[in-house]
Amino acid sequence: MPGRPGRFTDGRERRGVAGIDSELAAEQAAVDVAYGRLDELRASTRARLAEVRRSRSGGTPQNRSERDAFATLYEDRAARLEQVEERLVFGRLDLDDDGRRYIGRIGLTDDGQTPLLTDWRAPAAQAFYRATAAHPDGVRRRRHIVLRGRAVTGLEDEVLDLDLLEGDPDELSGLSGEGALLAGLRAGRTGRMGDIVATIQAEQDAIIRSGLEGALVVQGGPGTGKTAVALHRAAYLLYAHRRLLERSGVLLVGPSSTFLRYIDQVLPSLGETGVVTTTVADLVPGVVADGTEPDAVAEIKGRGVMAAVIGRAVRDRQRIPAEPVELRVDGRRIVIRPDDVAQAIARARRLHRPHNQARVTFVRDMLSRLAGQYVAQLGFDVPSDERSEIVEELRTTREVRIALNLAWMPLTPQGLLRDLYAKPYRLASAAPQLSERDRALLVRAPDAPFTPADVPLLDEAAELLGEDDQAARAQERVAAKAREREVAYARQVLASTGGDALVSAELLADRFAAGGSSLTAAERAAADRTWTYGHVVVDEAQELSAMAWRALLRRVPTRSLTIVGDVAQTSTRAGARSWAGMLDPVLRGSWRLAELTVNYRTPRAVADVAGRVAAAAGLPTSPLVSAREVPDALVVERVEAQRVAARAIEVAREAVVRVRDEEGAGRVAVVADDDALEALRQAAADADVTFGRGLDDPLVLLGARATKGLEFDVVVLVEPAQVLARAAGDLYVAATRPTRALHVVHARDLPPGFEA
Repeated sequence: MPGRPGRFTDGRERRGVAGIDSELAAEQAAVDVAYGRLDELRASTRARLAEVRRSRSGGTPQNRSERDAFATLYEDRAARLEQVEERLVFGRLDLDDDGRRYIGRIGLTDDGQTPLLTDWRAPAAQAFYRATAAHPDGVRRRRHIVLRGRAVTGLEDEVLDLDLLEGDPDELSGLSGEGALLAGLRAGRTGRMGDIVATIQAEQDAIIRSGLEGALVVQGGPGTGKTAVALHRAAYLLYAHRRLLERSGVLLVGPSSTFLRYIDQVLPSLGETGVVTTTVADLVPGVVADGTEPDAVAEIKGRGVMAAVIGRAVRDRQRIPAEPVELRVDGRRIVIRPDDVAQAIARARRLHRPHNQARVTFVRDMLSRLAGQYVAQLGFDVPSDERSEIVEELRTTREVRIALNLAWMPLTPQGLLRDLYAKPYRLASAAPQLSERDRALLVRAPDAPFTPADVPLLDEAAELLGEDDQAARAQERVAAKAREREVAYARQVLASTGGDALVSAELLADRFAAGGSSLTAAERAAADRTWTYGHVVVDEAQELSAMAWRALLRRVPTRSLTIVGDVAQTSTRAGARSWAGMLDPVLRGSWRLAELTVNYRTPRAVADVAGRVAAAAGLPTSPLVSAREVPDALVVERVEAQRVAARAIEVAREAVVRVRDEEGAGRVAVVADDDALEALRQAAADADVTFGRGLDDPLVLLGARATKGLEFDVVVLVEPAQVLARAAGDLYVAATRPTRALHVVHARDLPPGFEA
C-alpha cells in the first residue's frame, strides 16, 4: 500500500498555522544551504574558467592546448550548473535511523564532503520513488518540497510508518506522490516539455533504472509518460555509467524536429547536456531530406528487402565489358580484356570490403595487367622502379581511367540513389523482387529532393560504398600511439595542478587531441556518420521502418537501446504493428518488454472514448488506467457541414480565453485531417483569429499526425471520421493529446466508439 499523505500546502491541513510556518521555515533554511552551495560552485567554476581564458595567449603550443582543454571542461561544467536552477531541491527522506536525506537534481556536498543534496539518480535516492508502507525501504516519511524560484511554497508528506500518523489513518488516502503529481498535471502547458523528476512514479522509476545491457522496449498508451521516462532514463544512464557513456555518447532519436524542440530543455534541466538528439531524416550528416512523398512510396523504401536492393545496385556498378576495349598508350596497343576485368573484380570482391575501398584493389590489379602488356611490347626486361613509372603513366592516362571507371565506378551514396531512381532499367536490375508497380512508384527525376525515407537507404549505401581507407588506416596507427602519449601526459598535468575530481586523464587527453577544440563528444558524434554510441534512445519507435532500424543498429553495436512507443499509435505504413514483428528480425529476440499502465495526462472521460474508438478500429491498445477525473472534459458537438470550420474556430478562441483566465498560461490546438487545414485557416482569418507557428503560441493548427508526442490543455478535434479515414492511429493520437478537455466538432457521423 502507498504511504498516507498528510498534505499541508494551500489549505494547511492537519497542523496549526504556526506549526506549518515552522516546517516551511526549516525547509527554506535547508533549501538556502543547497542553493548557496550551488552558487559557490558556479562562482568557483567561473573563476577557474576566467583564469584559464586570461592565460590562453602565451606559452608554447602544448601549454595553449592544455589551457584550451581545461577551458572547454569548465565551460561544460558551468553550463550544467546553470541548468539546474529550477527546483534544485524537491524531496526529503526521513529514515529509520533518524537520518535525513534531501533529494534534488544534482548531488552536492560541502567543503568537508558532507552530503547536502543527493542526486535523484543515485541509489540512495531510489526509495524516494519506490518506498511504500508495505515496503518502506528504511524510510519513515517522504516529503515533497514545492518551490517557486528559490522559495519554499508548499510541502506534502507521505508517512510510511503509520505509527507516526496523528489521528485516524483511514482518513487519509491517495497515490504515492499524488498531490505533487496532480498539481503538475493541472498546470497549464507552456509549449516546452517539463521534466517529471519530482514526481516519478514507481513503475516509471523501475524502467528508468533498468540495466544498461540489451534492448529495453517501453510500451505505453497515451499519457503514460513514455517520453519523460525515456529522457530521465538517458540522464540516469549517463550518471550511472558516466565513464562508459561520456566518451561514446548517447543518441536520442525523435519523430520530428518539432518534437525535439518540445523536449529540448528536459535533459539540461536534469544536469545533462551531452546527448545527441536527431530524427531519422537527419541521421546522415550533410544530407538534407526535406522532400515529401506518398505513404505508399515511403512504405516501399522502408521494407527490409531494400537492403538487398541497394546491395545489388552497388554490385551492378562493377561491370565486365561485353567486348575487349582497345587503347593506345605512347603508340602501344593496350587491351582491356573482359577476362582480365572479371578476374580483377572477383579478386577485389573476395576481400569483402566496401565498394570504393575494394576498387583500389581492382584498379591496382588491372594496372598491373595492363603494365604487363605494355612491357611485353618493349622487347626487354624493365626494372621494378621503372615498371612503377609505367603503372603511374597508365593510371594517369585519360582513356585508361575512363575504361576502368566504367568497369568499377567510384560512387557516392547520393549519386547511387539518384541514378537508381532516375533509370527504370537500373531499378529493374537491382530490385527484381519488387513488383513492376512498386518499381514504378520509386521512379523520380534525378534532381528531386531526398525524403526522410531515403535517409536509411543512403546510410545503407554509405556503408556498402565506404571510402578509400588507406590514408585513414595509416592515420589510425599514428593516432593510437599519439593517444597513449596524450593520456600519460594528461595524468602528469592533472597531478601537477592538484587534480580535479570531475576531470579524468582520458577526458583531458581528448581535449589535447582536438588541439583544445571546444567540440564535445556529442558534437563530434553528431558530425560523424560512422560514430558508434554507448546507448541509443528511440522515441515514437513504432513509426520506424525496417530500414530505419538497420541504420540505427549500425550506430549501437552493443545493442544497448531504450525503445519507447505504442504500437496502437502507429501512423505510417512502414511502421510496427507489433514489437515482435518489427524487432525480432533485427534483434533476433534479444529484447525485453516493460509496460506503463497509468495514464497521467488524459482525463478519464477522454481516455475512455479514445480507448473505445481504438478498440472499434482494431488497434492493439495496451491496458490503461486513467488517474484523473476532470469535469466537462469531453464535449461532442454536431453542426451543419458549412458551419464546421467556423464553429471550431469559435470554440478554440473561447478555450484560449478560458485557459488563460484559469491558469495564466496554456495552449490550445485545433486538430484536423490535413485536407481540412486550409478551410480552417480561412475560417480563422475570417474571424480575425491568428494561429501561432511556434511551440509557445497559445493557439496552433495541426494535422492529426503532427500532434504525435505533444500535449495541449485543450484540443478542438474537427471531423474525427475524416481523420479516421486516413489512419486509425492518427485519430487515437489526436484524441489523447489534451490534459484538460477534448471538444469534438463534426457534421459527419462519428466513428464507432464515440457514442458510449
